Amino acid sequence: MQAEPPPIVETRALCKRFAQRPDLADQLAAFLTRRAPGSTELVAVDGVSLAVRRGEVLGLVGESGCGKSTLGRTIAGIVAPTSGQVLLEGVDRATMPAAERARTGLKLQMIFQDPMSSLNPRKRVIDIIGEAPLVHGLVTRAELDDYVCRQMLRVGLDPAYRRRLPHQFSGGQRQRVGIARALAVQPDFLVCDEAIAALDVSIQAQVINLFIELREQLQLTYLFISHDLSVVEHVSDRIAIMYLGRIVEFAATGAFYQAPNHPYAQLLLAEVPRIGRARPDRAPSSGEIPSPLAPPSGCHFHPRCPHAFARCRTETPLLREIAPGHQSACHLNDAND
Repeated sequence: MQAEPPPIVETRALCKRFAQRPDLADQLAAFLTRRAPGSTELVAVDGVSLAVRRGEVLGLVGESGCGKSTLGRTIAGIVAPTSGQVLLEGVDRATMPAAERARTGLKLQMIFQDPMSSLNPRKRVIDIIGEAPLVHGLVTRAELDDYVCRQMLRVGLDPAYRRRLPHQFSGGQRQRVGIARALAVQPDFLVCDEAIAALDVSIQAQVINLFIELREQLQLTYLFISHDLSVVEHVSDRIAIMYLGRIVEFAATGAFYQAPNHPYAQLLLAEVPRIGRARPDRAPSSGEIPSPLAPPSGCHFHPRCPHAFARCRTETPLLREIAPGHQSACHLNDAND
């Protein structure tokens, strides 16, 4: 029996913390009270373990500030993890030789939320798309112009505009330039970080359809980061729900939308507009996401959870399987065993 290939990307107990230096007000307060100014630590990603299989789309969903963009950037290699591992096809990226790390890095690209800020405003599109493949030897200087034209056609842009600057394009066109730039180095895996959030609703549908087409044409794998469950439903094979740095639920898309388990996932899904369904009179929980500078003890969601009990305030629930392929991190599941 042939062994199952390793996931294209896997994280194990991945953590990312940022040291927060005291601002001017904190320094002044420390001076007046004659104490040393302290530093705080922001916990953006807190022990995340997940695996993305080749060819699938994994949707990563959560409120703003939950750490999903930081997780995506850490997986993409843009920021280094504080602890834990990122494995590429079963090999820890941190242990790879520099040349191997650079080669595999090309296979994993990121598409950012704001296409205007992620494109160099002083470079023409031909250089934005063509710079990386030229530097890495994927094309020669003589082949570059034709290569860029093919990438632009692939994402629905007119190659005649390849010598224009980013500000001469619309928001949707700029995002297509960003997608073409990522595809130009022939990646296998794309981290799409809120890739449609900055676009008009009509343009969002076009870009979503483009992602679906590219996946089929190029056999791509996606980590699709979004705060919008209604969007993720249409593109994802599986869904991971993230809250304050932790994954709280993991399931196949169909199973998740039929029966979300974690109270936070239920809250998110209840807020998704549905035709023929009245909006609930009140949300099942209240309040805003706590600060990652001072996360709650135990289950991070317990201050907002209508079902919280004493154990939730002191003990961190483990992400465990509650049904085949369906994982959840909630103490209520222990009571149901």
